[in-house]
Amino acid sequence: MAKIVFRLRNVPDDEADEVRQLLDDNSIPWFETSAGRWGISFPAIWLNDDRDLQRARQLLDAYQSERVQSVRQAQSEVPPVTMLTQFLQRPVRTLLALIFIAVVVYFSITPFLSLHKTL
Repeated sequence: MAKIVFRLRNVPDDEADEVRQLLDDNSIPWFETSAGRWGISFPAIWLNDDRDLQRARQLLDAYQSERVQSVRQAQSEVPPVTMLTQFLQRPVRTLLALIFIAVVVYFSITPFLSLHKTL
């Protein structure tokens, strides 16, 4: 009976490709189900044979621990994006966004302020 080995919902394409390649490199037969046309099905990678599940789990656990370390290292090398860095990179866009936010807040609050004056 087929067993699920890797869920593909919200998984980056490069990670899914690496998992497929890992299973192929280790001669583990697998098949894939997609999310379907409307995205409501269960996208996953399944194993054809239950006997391969333990070996595949060990390979995937090792792969995922390596991936976590590499992603953390890549994230630590990238400086965080702050409001100041956004403003310095794109001052016009940031100012327009702030003005838009102020307009939305103004029109959201105005009915309540006018209601207070009528009471």
